[in-house]
Amino acid sequence: MRILVCGGAGFIGSRFVERRLGSTDDSMIVLDRLTYAGGRDNLEAVEADQSLAPRLRFVEGDICDAETVARLVADADAVVNVAAETHVDRSILDPAAALRTNVVGVHALLEAVRTAPALPDGRRRRYLQVSTDEVYGPCEGDPHRETDALAPRSPYAASKAAGDLFTLAAHETHDLDVVITRGANTYGRRQHPEKLVPLFITNAIDGQPLPLYGDGQQRRDWIFVDDHADAISTVLDGGEAGSIYNIPAGHERANVEVTRAILDHLGRPWSLVRRVEDRPGHDRRYAMAGERIASLGWSPATAFDDGIRSTVDWYREHEAWWRQRRDRAWDDYYEQQYGRRLATATTG
Repeated sequence: MRILVCGGAGFIGSRFVERRLGSTDDSMIVLDRLTYAGGRDNLEAVEADQSLAPRLRFVEGDICDAETVARLVADADAVVNVAAETHVDRSILDPAAALRTNVVGVHALLEAVRTAPALPDGRRRRYLQVSTDEVYGPCEGDPHRETDALAPRSPYAASKAAGDLFTLAAHETHDLDVVITRGANTYGRRQHPEKLVPLFITNAIDGQPLPLYGDGQQRRDWIFVDDHADAISTVLDGGEAGSIYNIPAGHERANVEVTRAILDHLGRPWSLVRRVEDRPGHDRRYAMAGERIASLGWSPATAFDDGIRSTVDWYREHEAWWRQRRDRAWDDYYEQQYGRRLATATTG
């Protein structure tokens, strides 16, 4: 296939590109706006590989740019949309950015798929929307299933839910070949240091405080990025049109447990932890059932401890990568998000 990967220079997108190109004969067009959360350097390994590089084309651009999107979609057999504003904290500070990319951008992609010429064999292009478990809202009982109602409680989650609904509406209204994946909390190499795992790893490496929200008992299902990328491939190849596929890992951990695992692997003391004021509307637990994707033959391959160890090792070995992302703009964001909280924090 010729696959257009939107957001392919970001965290999950770049790993999907690497693993898909390395395991198939597909070719890819990566469309990425190269915001703070993406980087051309995330594709260096692919572009340096003589067997992979000829099958990769990079385009710097915006999924909200209808003309660019239409041109690239017409040159592809399938579209995988990983482009998103994904950070809850930033969406609280600036919800308009999440609305623009996660809703308006999705609409632009769906319109391009709808209006593109048919493929040579008469098929319509497959559109895969990468979404999140957060659209379900907090889970207080049995894990959420794909048929459960949506109850997002942050601007980020609400924008992703809206994108999902636009995607499903395109299937019902225009018979587009769409599938949606909803992944659990993802961690691994090349994740921007604003997120909990890389933030705590990089702060701990520098001996800086780890700002742990509230009591640290918020529970998430943690999935390693390689497993998430492979699950997206599985749904792209075998998912039923108009269907949603949860991507759980079965590794529920409280934030305090994740923090402990990071410190243990780094050999750093618990005294680095600071209990800070919780963020507004912080959901206590996310959990999803995964029988539907299991029926396609996918299951997670990475144990939580192995994934955390691998991630810690990667950040240790790629200090230049994360330091260049902790620039002046990062300092401004960090002060806005954590400055006051850390000033009033308690230890441990």
